[in-house]
Amino acid sequence: MKPGLLTRRHAMATGLAALATPGILRAEPAADVTNRRNASAFITRDWRDHFDSLGKGAILADIDSRALHYWGPDGETYALYPSSVPMTEDLTRRGYTQIVRKRVGPDWTPTQSMRERDPTLPAYMPPGPGNPLGTHALYLSWPAYLVHGTHDTRKIGRQSSSGCIGLYNEHIEELFAKVEVGTQVLLL
Repeated sequence: MKPGLLTRRHAMATGLAALATPGILRAEPAADVTNRRNASAFITRDWRDHFDSLGKGAILADIDSRALHYWGPDGETYALYPSSVPMTEDLTRRGYTQIVRKRVGPDWTPTQSMRERDPTLPAYMPPGPGNPLGTHALYLSWPAYLVHGTHDTRKIGRQSSSGCIGLYNEHIEELFAKVEVGTQVLLL
């Protein structure tokens, strides 16, 4: 092919590129609905909107946004964690409670209703890698409701629990170190 010789194939490709260029230049990035929804879920909140005082600290588990907020008793400490939440509204308990016990390496005894829903669950599970309560647990004043870790990281950010609030193991370990027994909790 001689330089400067324009073939029909070359002319068509050049023409199509020229027609498409204005559209490419005007194109906007596609909206990322997932990020927008997640970003709105992780809004910093003010403890005063939910608690009269900080006392020993406060935890707000926002079930709809799947986020857990912690405020320390000093009024300066604040942490925000993604969480797992109950699978259904029937399993969800909302309202005020408090931390009544803390445990490193929790063992797990599924409730009768859990075993009815899933007969393959063991009657008891000792601490360890297969335990669904993860490495640390904060027990609430409501029986069988906890804030705990999980070894199954796919559950975080999802409706996946039988009533508890789940955190990544590294996050529950961090929260565990900050929280005192008697810390007030609101599941909203």
